[in-house]
Amino acid sequence: MAEAKVNEAKVHDLESGWHVDQAILYDQERVVVILFGNPNEIDVMVQTEMLRKIAPDVVNFATLYTCDISKVKDFNKMYELYDPCTLMFFWRNKHVMIDTGTGNNNKVNFLVRSKQELIDMIEVVYRGAKKGRGLVVAVNDYSTRHEY
Repeated sequence: MAEAKVNEAKVHDLESGWHVDQAILYDQERVVVILFGNPNEIDVMVQTEMLRKIAPDVVNFATLYTCDISKVKDFNKMYELYDPCTLMFFWRNKHVMIDTGTGNNNKVNFLVRSKQELIDMIEVVYRGAKKGRGLVVAVNDYSTRHEY
């Protein structure tokens, strides 16, 4: 069983709305993390690479995906995907919100550059979702980290 999960330690691309739905429905034991964005944007490239780096570390509690919002437009309005780079979390077909201190609990719409911070964020979502929480609080407060 551990070998199967090691083989799944990668970031999967979702090519249609149906694939996004299936990804959210499929995994009942791990958090589904989807990076929505245009793969030509620099932030999306950086965040995708970060997801690839952490994939082996989170394989036991998270499944990682990317979705090109310029090709798969089904969720742009529903999830308000207006930012170049957006991370969203799902658990057993339910959206899990995360309070990062930025005021937007629905998604992470900023670049998480630290490998450990991203792992911690996903782990917090996993632990909270497993306990039935629909909103979790991030380990770090990102409210003062970005200039507006």
